[in-house]
Amino acid sequence: MKKTIKNLAVVALVAFTSFAFANNDVEKKEVKVESSSVVWKGYKVTGSHEGTIALQSGTLSFDGDKLVGGEFVIDMSTINTTDLDGEMKGNLDGHLKSDDFFGTEKYPTAKLVFTKVKASGKNSYAVTADLTIKGKTHPVNFDISIYGSKATASLKVDRTKYDVRYGSTSFFDDLKDKAIYDEFDLVTDLQF
Repeated sequence: MKKTIKNLAVVALVAFTSFAFANNDVEKKEVKVESSSVVWKGYKVTGSHEGTIALQSGTLSFDGDKLVGGEFVIDMSTINTTDLDGEMKGNLDGHLKSDDFFGTEKYPTAKLVFTKVKASGKNSYAVTADLTIKGKTHPVNFDISIYGSKATASLKVDRTKYDVRYGSTSFFDDLKDKAIYDEFDLVTDLQF
């Protein structure tokens, strides 16, 4: 019995040591937030609007040269439009920060955490991640491409999953030309 317990202890120690050393190969690379960008584009029946949102922080995790993870915090208080000027820009920027949309006073950040990364080509990966907006978390899928110390990704987000319902025909009737489509695009250019 003592020999069996001793053998199990040795096996557990070897497994733990192997696991610990295997994880030491993963390197987290900080994303340079000042030279990276996140561009959003939202669509409505009568056109579209676009703008930017700043990253607060971000890391991409690599095992050698293979992407294995990532985590990002987005500063929602920086959401703004780039296709409008003057009063119209100020009005839309303020509306996006209001409770009708992202409620940035109560929810100042959004978060994206990679949960699954699978190589899909020489420099590309299929990613599943948990996206948290307004305290609600849902999975999103997207592709990311890595070239040296740069990465690019585009994803579609269904805003209604995050309780962003303003102007959505999924919740309101008779909006006609005031309707805003549920999905918006995020396009990221990252440097690390």
